[in-house]
Amino acid sequence: MATIDSLPLFPLGLVLYPGERLPLHIFEERYKELTHYCLDHDVAFGIVLVDDGSLADVGTTARIERIVKRYEDGRMDIVVEGEERFELRSVHDRKSYYTADVTLLEDDPSLDASLKERAITQHMKLLELAGRTVRPDVYDNVERLSFMLAQNAGLDAEQKQEVLARDSENERVEYLIRHFESLIPKVEQEDDMRRRIQSNGHFKNFPPEEI
Repeated sequence: MATIDSLPLFPLGLVLYPGERLPLHIFEERYKELTHYCLDHDVAFGIVLVDDGSLADVGTTARIERIVKRYEDGRMDIVVEGEERFELRSVHDRKSYYTADVTLLEDDPSLDASLKERAITQHMKLLELAGRTVRPDVYDNVERLSFMLAQNAGLDAEQKQEVLARDSENERVEYLIRHFESLIPKVEQEDDMRRRIQSNGHFKNFPPEEI
């Protein structure tokens, strides 16, 4: 498996998937330096989930796709795109920002057709319940369906990390199917309760608006 030594590391409280685009506002001096290094050398950096000061074992390399805005004080708004999953081997505190020696993870992209159909059907159902526009064509010609679905599936950070850490598309989609099977009935129940309370005329705003 391929390795990268001294990969610039950007710990965040989120999970980035391969193929996912993420806007970032760069304001800390150490990450200004990291961003300039990656731009000057045309290299990726690593985004890895940090929780209570602990780094996850698996992260994703991210490449700067474009600079949206530069500020006079050196801050930047950028958009990055996730590329490859990696596993941390060792982390170094040699610069203003962390670097890591990582191993790029191999991935099995094959996906059982029946799993694909079930996952897409469930995902569209969840989007409908959330009041989102459902477009079946967005699932066409997607290289790794699991990462696309997981971006908008009602997963918390820990669950997103569990998806990222799995090495095969079948495993990731099976995980999402189990998640959908658990989540959708709860959303349906809450949606039904919301409609019944609103229809009785006593609660015009439910849930109540924050003041």
